[in-house]
Amino acid sequence: MRKFSKFLLVMVVGAAAAYGIARSTPLWFAPPQRATVDINDPQLIQRGEYLSRVADCAACHTAPGGKPYAGGLGMQTPMGTIYSTNITPDRAQGIGSYSYADFERAVRRGIRADGQPLYPAMPYVSYMISSDDEIKALYAYFMSSVQPVAQDNAASTIPWPASMRWPLSYWQLMFARPRTHTPDPALDASAQRGAYLVEGFAHCGACHTPRGLAFQEKALGDDDSRHFLSGSVLEGWYAKNLRDEGTGLASWKEDEIVQFLRTGRTDRSAAFGGMADVVEHSTQHMTAEDLQAMAHYLKQLPPREGHAQQWLPKQDLTTEALRNGDYRVPGALAYSEHCQACHRADGKGAPRIYPALAGNSIVFADDPSSLIQVTLAGGATPHTPHDRMAFTMPGFAHVSNGELAQIMTFIRNGWGNRASAVSADDIARMRRVVADKPVHYLPEEAAQ
Repeated sequence: MRKFSKFLLVMVVGAAAAYGIARSTPLWFAPPQRATVDINDPQLIQRGEYLSRVADCAACHTAPGGKPYAGGLGMQTPMGTIYSTNITPDRAQGIGSYSYADFERAVRRGIRADGQPLYPAMPYVSYMISSDDEIKALYAYFMSSVQPVAQDNAASTIPWPASMRWPLSYWQLMFARPRTHTPDPALDASAQRGAYLVEGFAHCGACHTPRGLAFQEKALGDDDSRHFLSGSVLEGWYAKNLRDEGTGLASWKEDEIVQFLRTGRTDRSAAFGGMADVVEHSTQHMTAEDLQAMAHYLKQLPPREGHAQQWLPKQDLTTEALRNGDYRVPGALAYSEHCQACHRADGKGAPRIYPALAGNSIVFADDPSSLIQVTLAGGATPHTPHDRMAFTMPGFAHVSNGELAQIMTFIRNGWGNRASAVSADDIARMRRVVADKPVHYLPEEAAQ
């Protein structure tokens, strides 16, 4: 009994010490950066508005149908749903009472005004490299030009004890330590700018870089591991490989990347899922110079070791077979029934309307998750002024798992494409992901 009491005492003291250290970390890990900011400076506000677009703040902090920046967007995690918070300058529910020091700590250090750590769903590990002047501009914009909204914040559905915030302090100590951007002297000026945007405010790595066991990004910039931007699955979507290799961007030209980021479409491809939100809220508003810089930087990222530098298509035997009514290949008949009217027998679709399936790196990506999800649940292209209409693809959830698996395997290996097969189990797994999609938090009185 005495030994048990000593053990219990050690456990209690250890837990108390761990909690105390975690709660003290903001004092030395992220000391307040006090500064005077003129929130009425029109030039500062204008710059802050642009940076808020680059950082894609609206996409995460605006629920569908909700008021701008009022929060409520549900984000799916393996442990539960996290809801984005109200970042309007409402003093009670938003960030209206935040000093510049509070704002800077939240954006660059992931520390709330009450000293609690933020979930890494907030990409502060990327924003960390931004400059003081950029954070001041953001602060001026949010405090002076965003409409205050009195909408409360929804609690996450992550169960206790995983919902406790203080252990995240140790996550931050391991994976979100203060850092700055280190320019690569081998890059030209445009690629330097692109690297700064991609690694920083544009936070491309938050979706496109694989995560480790602790949900940390395996790389925050290009290094010898070449994990950076090599593709990752998030909320059931495969954020594709953005490196200049066969299943990445090798088949894309710089101008195509710019066009995709500006309009959400190219003659071959279209944005859907989370990327459609990125285009609609962020990249379409960026300057031509910044988009070109990002594309230029991405195209110089070398392929990973053991991965093909170029994508070489096989001989196209699919087009002639479909046109001749030859449906011997599994999935061919079902493709003809469900898909061919839009995507055509030659798999080339209709430029800027129906995406091509032939030679489209999103189709033969390393991971078929995005292809499976958009086929099951459907998707919509982003609204931009560059195209007269946005188009919606219907979902095909009514089709059986086996038939969908055959269709997608056929698509991923037709018209010269080459990729892994899709199984019925893959479809069943994605059905569960789609079924578990969070319902966004939108109080009735806060809806537009």
